[in-house]
Amino acid sequence: MSYEKVSQADNVIIGTKQTVRALKSGLVLEVLLASDAETRIIHPIIQAAEEANVPITMVDSMRDLGKACGIEVGATAAAILI
Repeated sequence: MSYEKVSQADNVIIGTKQTVRALKSGLVLEVLLASDAETRIIHPIIQAAEEANVPITMVDSMRDLGKACGIEVGATAAAILI
């Protein structure tokens, strides 16, 4: 279900640094985080999303999130943009 949101969205950012940057710019509707990612990597994203009052959806795997984003490798985070 959550993977469908990413694959159907028109504007998606993939990756931790890009997601944090977009959150700080106020451009994000929702963040998707892979639950199998390392805590130290996703912590800054969670913090930025909470500060921006953006909902966070946890998904099962980095591999499946990357596939939903249309990339060949796993993705820790993806952000659906306004």
